[in-house]
Amino acid sequence: MARYANILETIGNTPLVRLNKLAPAGVNVYVKVESFNPMGSVKDRMALAVIEDAERSSALKPGQTVIEATSGNTGIGLAMVCAQKAYPLVVTMAESFSIERRKLLRFLGARVVLTPASEKGTGMLAKAVELAERHGWFLCRQFDNEANADVHTRTTAQEILADFAGESLDYWVTGFGTGGTLKGVARALRQASPATRIVAAEPDNSQVLGSGIPQPRTASGAVAQSHPKFRPHLMQGWAPDFISRLTEDAVTNGWIDEIVPVAGEKALRLARELARQEGIFVGTSSGATLAAALTLARRSKPGTNIVCMLPDTGERYLSTPLFEHIGEEMTTEELEISRSTPLCRFDAPAPALARPAAAAKPVAVPTDAAAEEHVTELVRDEPVLLFALEWCEFCWSVRKLFARLDIAYRSIDLDSVAYQAEDLGGRVRAVLANRTGSPTIPQVFIGGRHIGGCTDLFDAWRAGKIQRWLTEKGIAYRTDVDIDPYSLLPKWQQPRKTA
Repeated sequence: MARYANILETIGNTPLVRLNKLAPAGVNVYVKVESFNPMGSVKDRMALAVIEDAERSSALKPGQTVIEATSGNTGIGLAMVCAQKAYPLVVTMAESFSIERRKLLRFLGARVVLTPASEKGTGMLAKAVELAERHGWFLCRQFDNEANADVHTRTTAQEILADFAGESLDYWVTGFGTGGTLKGVARALRQASPATRIVAAEPDNSQVLGSGIPQPRTASGAVAQSHPKFRPHLMQGWAPDFISRLTEDAVTNGWIDEIVPVAGEKALRLARELARQEGIFVGTSSGATLAAALTLARRSKPGTNIVCMLPDTGERYLSTPLFEHIGEEMTTEELEISRSTPLCRFDAPAPALARPAAAAKPVAVPTDAAAEEHVTELVRDEPVLLFALEWCEFCWSVRKLFARLDIAYRSIDLDSVAYQAEDLGGRVRAVLANRTGSPTIPQVFIGGRHIGGCTDLFDAWRAGKIQRWLTEKGIAYRTDVDIDPYSLLPKWQQPRKTA
């Protein structure tokens, strides 16, 4: 294995994989699996290229904030690059894109500004332009930036050509979003492999390219409005509501030989089949591109070589229709498997096991003066006090309730490194067991009053007692939050349904 100076050096050189089950017999369909990039999508290439081009031209200054409009993958790639290079990042994103994308962006340190779904891609782009102009931020302009296309000419196309050295490449198939992959690879293939037919795929209910209608633009060349043929579709990031400048360049130069419309349901089906039959985990846009490639494959003669771009990983789509039929609970078939043996079932008590002789009746655990004094001081001095374990699910549920209510509290984590010294955590726990009559953790105190454990706290909240005690002690909390605290427990700790 190679060693790299930083994560950015791992971008590119993604594998080309032959399909063995989904393609027609005798036709060679290869998929370019871009999820092998470090942040899981083809957009990692462009993100690095755009930032490095801006650095070389001094358009991007050290420490300057970067901003871009994105459906997710570009933003995630930029978040990686900006984190490594120490640039703050803001992304604008239509609220209709998947929740996972927002969370990944924020996890990587980016700030996410949502725009109304009704304003579509043009809305999030307009917001990014407005924010960049107002704050002096560097706008990546992925839909127009030549660095986007250039990186695919230099890397993606060269990787494909190297993989087919000495062989014919009959078709190359891609979707289009920014147009960077389409323009950059098509340009290189036209020069190095002119016999290769270049095929663009788009949603069948939103045929902006297939319509032949130009993109409405202002006198300055900016996108004026959504394309008149655009309709909402299932393929996130695959075809925006306008034709980008980079895509227009590919059309104008005659680099697109064919446009294949793809139905949304077919895209979903093929993404699932690709996972289950070929073991390749991708998103809806990859399923859509593969659908177009298989359309070509079915009409091709044996020996035809087809390369299809798979732009990203399926993990970006967990909250979308792609996973609509994937349940969290066991299916009927899985329950039957569980019931076929007696151990560890949810629908039957565990079988009796041989047990050692009964131990003597528990007695109070001896405590020491130092631990007693420590607990006494904490209970006296802390308005809201949580005795907890760092990785206990019940403790985290209590923390989540306090966070939702903006309740300031102190957490004493009895299994933390600090409390492991001289077994202070164990000694404090013995004091708590004697005082409360309960050996379990967490234990909650409010204004010196012992509330109890997690479910005691939740029951008291439901009954309105916690609210009253907080008010009596002058402890601030949000009164506008309506929440059932039991919803904060992990699902495996909530009542389970059995078939």
